Amino acid sequence: MHAVSLSPNNPLIVQSDRTLMLHTVSAVVDENGQQQRDSQGQPMTREHPLYAAARDALSVFAELEKSPDYLHTYRLTPVSVWNAAALGKSAADIAATLDEFAAIPVPTIILEQIESWIERYGLLRIERHEETGGDPRFELVAADKQVLQDILGYRDIQKLTDIDDEGRVWVSAQSRGSIKQALIRVGFPVDDRGGYIDGDSLRIPLRKKTLAGGEFCVRPYQESAASAFYAGGSVLGGSGVVALPCGAGKTIVALRVMNLVGAKTLILTTNTVAVRQWKNEILDKTELTEEQVGEYTGEGKNVCPVTITTYQMMTWRRSQAGEFEHFSLFSRENWGLVVYDEVHLLPAPVFRITADLQARRRLGLTATLVREDGKADEVFCLIGPKRFDIPWKVLEGDGFIAQANCIEVRVPMDASLKARYLAADGRGKFRIASENPAKLLAMADLLERHRGARILIIGQYIAQLETISKTIQAPLITGKTPVAERERLYQAFRSGEIAVLVVSRVGNFAIDLPDANVAIQVSGTFGSRQEEAQRLGRILRPKSDGSGANFYSIVTLGSRDQEFAEKRQLFLTEQGYAYKIVEACHLGKNQAAKSPS
Repeated sequence: MHAVSLSPNNPLIVQSDRTLMLHTVSAVVDENGQQQRDSQGQPMTREHPLYAAARDALSVFAELEKSPDYLHTYRLTPVSVWNAAALGKSAADIAATLDEFAAIPVPTIILEQIESWIERYGLLRIERHEETGGDPRFELVAADKQVLQDILGYRDIQKLTDIDDEGRVWVSAQSRGSIKQALIRVGFPVDDRGGYIDGDSLRIPLRKKTLAGGEFCVRPYQESAASAFYAGGSVLGGSGVVALPCGAGKTIVALRVMNLVGAKTLILTTNTVAVRQWKNEILDKTELTEEQVGEYTGEGKNVCPVTITTYQMMTWRRSQAGEFEHFSLFSRENWGLVVYDEVHLLPAPVFRITADLQARRRLGLTATLVREDGKADEVFCLIGPKRFDIPWKVLEGDGFIAQANCIEVRVPMDASLKARYLAADGRGKFRIASENPAKLLAMADLLERHRGARILIIGQYIAQLETISKTIQAPLITGKTPVAERERLYQAFRSGEIAVLVVSRVGNFAIDLPDANVAIQVSGTFGSRQEEAQRLGRILRPKSDGSGANFYSIVTLGSRDQEFAEKRQLFLTEQGYAYKIVEACHLGKNQAAKSPS
């Protein structure tokens, strides 16, 4: 029987409903054990000495749900535990972590649930059988024959399998992805050992010097990420997700994987600007030539040994009922590797085609596996499990990403809006609070405070951004801005010709602006944690002068805007970032972070 002694000074309480309560602070006591108080008589606290270690350990197998000042709430889920299993964590490892930080005994039911989930990971396998003179066959195998009988009771699974006279269960090559989807929905992740098509061979040597003559090498953690994915070319690797913060060089990880795989590669990313950036990186850091790297976009459809396209292009169709006309790109070449940039944004139609691509090696890149649509299980079973992850604060401490201050600036509700706000529904309340004119005054204070810095102003609502752009005479980039104009403005920002740039949601993804050191968020997409991570990521690239970065989120006090801001901050809190809360009226009183410039 599992037992653990009471450790009242530990910060964690594990509850039988699979929630984990982590105390972030502890009392400051004197030598007599009495809690000390400040000059106002308030109890004094400090960060709990075990908080940071517990936070980093829990993030491997649990999801952060709430993060108020003193008590953070995590939840154990099947996918969070299966991702830990994919990283080599056992039920005993997870139990040991919980015991290490728990103040009271961990409920036995929780340990049993974790063990059950861990046992299910790999309980079902897809194995490859080579046929003489024919195509390979794929068998669904279970360590426990009773489990196999149980899952065959589901009609959706029956339709995807064929049972022979010996009772062996076979899956067609075309159903390999669909069976994994069906099984994960009933709680059984499949360990797919069916192997991969090698694809057409393509040597992709990495340069030692960039085209500009600078030194280039793969950082140790990037090498570890690529190796964890490739797994020596065995069936134990070859599909899955690498999670690294923006600015940490996920593209370099992909280039190293391409180098290891040595085959034709298809890359999917978020927009045409990102396509250009990928192409530039490939030409700059590999020995591939211009003729070997093609762009498949609305401006030109060049299919080459390495082809880069966008999710929008892949999901384009003439009508809602029409066919996805560009899906043929997935089969047009004998790809050995498919790279999904920003995999947390993968649209549903691409999930469907990915189900048919299980014989291709598949690499997902992301800053966060958080999906607001709840499809984390789809990423897990179709792209693959998390193969590599590293806490953002570790990379910050090593100097690989910029040190960042996160500041929430709270502004009062503009008096002219209060009646309209109270009369609106939930969605209306959020928009009214998000577009609060009082935010413009706070933004002006921040611009003055960081005069001379490279500043991005990011928002959700175009009308709000147009007002800001006109008010401060700064250029605006939205989804309607032509690609050539976007590239011109981004380059002007990089060169220092433009110091302030206003961007809509298109600024969330795949923009390489290494010297941006201040981001001011004036509005966002409800409680999107992934968006918060992406926006902070715009300023995390290491600065040429070694300085840090400031990320401001301006929210309306006591409104739906503030409620959603707290949800947005969850992922970054899990990564170790603490949001300093500042009232707008105090910005001029040294309450905000100093300019890094």
